[in-house]
Amino acid sequence: MARVLIIDDDEPMCYALSRAVRRMGCEAESAGTLAAGLDMARSRLYDIIFLDVRLPDGNGLSILGDLAATPSNPEVIIITGKGEPEGAELAISNGAWDYIEKTHSIQQISLTLKRALEYHRARQHDQVGSTIKALRRERIIGDSQALTRALDLVAQSAESDSNVLITGETGTGKELFARAIHDNSPRASGPFIIVDCAALPESIVESILFGHKKGAFTGAEKDQVGLVFQADKGTLFLDEVGEMPLSLQKSFLRVLQERAVRSLGGKEVQKSDFRLVVATNRNLDAMAQEGLFRNDLLYRIRSIHIHLPSLRERPADIKPLANHFIEALCERAGTPAKPCSTDFIETMEAYDWQGNVRELIHTLEHALAASKRDPYLFSQHLPANIRAKVARNRISSPAFEDQFVQMDEAEFDPDEIPELQPYREAVCANAESRYLKSLMNATKGNMKDAIRRSGLSQSRLYALLKKHGISSRSL
Repeated sequence: MARVLIIDDDEPMCYALSRAVRRMGCEAESAGTLAAGLDMARSRLYDIIFLDVRLPDGNGLSILGDLAATPSNPEVIIITGKGEPEGAELAISNGAWDYIEKTHSIQQISLTLKRALEYHRARQHDQVGSTIKALRRERIIGDSQALTRALDLVAQSAESDSNVLITGETGTGKELFARAIHDNSPRASGPFIIVDCAALPESIVESILFGHKKGAFTGAEKDQVGLVFQADKGTLFLDEVGEMPLSLQKSFLRVLQERAVRSLGGKEVQKSDFRLVVATNRNLDAMAQEGLFRNDLLYRIRSIHIHLPSLRERPADIKPLANHFIEALCERAGTPAKPCSTDFIETMEAYDWQGNVRELIHTLEHALAASKRDPYLFSQHLPANIRAKVARNRISSPAFEDQFVQMDEAEFDPDEIPELQPYREAVCANAESRYLKSLMNATKGNMKDAIRRSGLSQSRLYALLKKHGISSRSL
């Protein structure tokens, strides 16, 4: 019998949902808070979880990652009294099965439950019936929930021959993920051909991709095999596909459709059995609307879409990444790997890493050079601009303090003056809590607006709200 958990403080809704669940032959249980629901999900096995957004002790979306990490890895259906487009997008992108409003009929909600159950059972059967193989993921470091979701898509992509679009900010490792798809696919023994579209000279781009015959144009002194042909029986990886010249896109679309091409100056059309993986840090949908990228080509290359999380969305991976690259850099320099002090890691975890892993590597190179003969890496070895930004984020401005903190001047009995550090931590915690409450009031619980205003990452904001027991609803 399938088991369903309902995490909602709305008693009439819990009752109606429980009845609908039991009519479908499933067992239903409920919890009225995030904490109670998470405890139940960790201690028992559930197939489906209905999760409200606004709960007494926080925002339901903040525990999506925790629920995904529970033993049964249930499908989570977000159910809310007041739906928001931003909330729906946030929920689905963080692994929710669906996002529905309580105003939907019980029949509609039951249909969503039925479909989620069918998917969950099929997924369980596939996991049990298939041979478990460790994913080859050389140089992809970390085990955060955000990274794991992307790696799950890599595993799924590797089993098919569909075209894959990888998106993400600069420095998130798009080429590493493309290579992981190739290395875990049946084509792993074939070639992996990389084409940097941003570096292709427009005047000879077709010659580079499709090849040419001797004499096809001035300077063509011998036959040249194009990169599309070189990728036969392997993978063709187009990096920065958003930079592909518009004039080439139509020609490449035909090649993609037919998996065949005629080299410049050639008479015969030749087949090339390649698998296409492309990557970009640009918004191809926006480019298509502006006429800078062909819609038909976009549809073709996006059979499977993998979006890579930024480093600030996976702070749990910063420490293992730092250790990995420090070891690699020290090995290359022929020196022993240096351990990291606690303040070194804490400072790195507090930084926002706009340049992602690429910026992290350059920062570690700087720190190792600055540490010289010191036995440990300390925060002082990090570049000044990083330490300055972290310090700035930790210190409230006077205007901020006047508006949000407004702490009374403390007077202590001479014999009962507390130690400075515990007192400072208490004051900072109080200021942090007041700020978050004011932020939720100002944004009326709109998480996308709160993230924009605060400058915090999504995961960091949710963690702070959870830490202080603050609901995302207006306070």
